[in-house]
Amino acid sequence: MANPEKAAAVEELKELFNESNAAVLTEYRGLSVGQLQTLRRSVRENANYAVVKNTLTEIAAKEVGIDAFAGKMEGPSAIAFVHGDPVDVAKALRDFAKDNPQLIVKGGYMDGKPLNEDEVKKLADLESREVLLGKLAGAFIGAQSKAAGTFQAPISKIVRTVEALRAKQEEAA
Repeated sequence: MANPEKAAAVEELKELFNESNAAVLTEYRGLSVGQLQTLRRSVRENANYAVVKNTLTEIAAKEVGIDAFAGKMEGPSAIAFVHGDPVDVAKALRDFAKDNPQLIVKGGYMDGKPLNEDEVKKLADLESREVLLGKLAGAFIGAQSKAAGTFQAPISKIVRTVEALRAKQEEAA
């Protein structure tokens, strides 16, 4: 890679991959600049949505040890580099795609594991981390407000909530 601009682009992509806890690969063929700006605004709090060059992205991903995008880098590609809640980003992409079917989710990776399109959709169906933590906190508060002899019902509710979270995370993995 003799071109210094391309080398700099690969380094920037490697940095984005290293700083993100997840990434979602999309194809945006047919979307207008305005639609892309709307999409960027919808994920801005939790992700950086960037149009990428396929070959340079494949090189950068390979250099940082990510093989989730191998064979998927075709057509006009963009990646949501997630720095916040991956569930919120997956939901935002899903919701945008409902109104704009030109956006195609091709896959992604999270916690070092590749995700296919269906797994990204399952991720979008999960409740956000904040909602699950709120439910857990509510269960603890309910348990504390009960008399010492009646803790069993709230504690079993906590166990069910944690078990449901674990099961959903296993499905997504």
